[in-house]
Amino acid sequence: MRKLVIIAGPTAVGKTASSILLAKKIGGEIISADSMQVYRGMDVGTAKIRKEEMEGVPHFLIDAFDPDEEFNIVIFQQLAKQAMEGIYARGHIPMIVGGTGFYIQSILYDIDFSQGDGENEALREHLEKEYDLLGADAMQEKLRLLDPISADTIHKNNKKRVVRALEYALTQNEPISAHNEREKQKKSPYDYNFFVLNMDRKILYDRIEQRVDKMFDDGLVEEVRDLQHRGFHQNLVSMQGIGYKEVLEYLDGNCSLEEAIAQVKQSTRHFAKRQITWFKREKGAQWIDVTKFHSPQDLAEFMAGEVIK
Repeated sequence: MRKLVIIAGPTAVGKTASSILLAKKIGGEIISADSMQVYRGMDVGTAKIRKEEMEGVPHFLIDAFDPDEEFNIVIFQQLAKQAMEGIYARGHIPMIVGGTGFYIQSILYDIDFSQGDGENEALREHLEKEYDLLGADAMQEKLRLLDPISADTIHKNNKKRVVRALEYALTQNEPISAHNEREKQKKSPYDYNFFVLNMDRKILYDRIEQRVDKMFDDGLVEEVRDLQHRGFHQNLVSMQGIGYKEVLEYLDGNCSLEEAIAQVKQSTRHFAKRQITWFKREKGAQWIDVTKFHSPQDLAEFMAGEVIK
C-alpha cells in the first residue's frame, strides 16, 4: 500500500508550521484539506500560508478557485487524488493537512460519490426555496428529525450540505450520515499515519482570540471590503465563511466592529469544538498534545519517527 500522511486538528492548533517541517523531513508534498483556503483573494480571514512560509514545499488546493466558483467535497476529492498521483510519481509522500474532516475522510477511505444516490432535482429545488423562506435554524431542526448526526456536524449556514442531507434522507429513507459511516467502514487503501494535533481547550481558545485579533490588525476588514467591491456577495458559500460573513454584517451597518470581532471569536471557538468532535470519531487517529513538545521542530521529529516506523 502507498504511504499517506494526514495532519488534522482544530483551527489555530499549529498544523501549518509542523506540516512544513515534517514535509521537509520525509519528502512530503502538501494537499490542503481546508474548504476556505482554496479561494483566491481570501487570505487574511483564512490564515492562509504565504509563499515564503512554504519553504519550497509544494502545496496543492490553495488559491485554486475564485470565490464565486463552485467547490465541494466531490471536486476536492477529484483534484486531491490527481495531485496525489503526481506526488507518488515524483517518489514523494502526499500529506493531507487541514481541519475539514469530511474532506480528509473522502481521501482516506476513498468514499464513492459517483453513484448519485438520493438525487432528486425537483425535491432539491423545493428544499432550497424552503431554506430561503424558513431560514437556517428551521431547516437545521428539520434535518435533526431525520438525521441528528448530520444536524450536529453540518453548520446550519451551509445551505448546500443541509439541503443535500435532507434530500438524501427523504429519497433514501436513511440518513446520509449512515451512508457515510458505511463508506468509512471500508478499509483504507493507504498505509497511513493520521495525526490529530490538539491542546488544552483554554490554551486553544486563547490562541483563537489572538489569531482573530491579528486578522483584524492585518486587514481583514479591508480584504472583505475589496471582495465586496469585486461583486462577491454574502450569498456565496465562500462569503459565508467565518470572519467574512461577520465583517460583511459590519460593512452593511448591521453591527459595530467590536460586535463583529466578538462574533468571529465566538464562531471560531464553536467551529474548533465541532472539529474536535468530528476527529474523535476517527478510530485510526493518533492524538498529539502539541504542548508536550518544546517546539514545532520537536513535534515534527516525533511525527517523522512515527511515519518511518
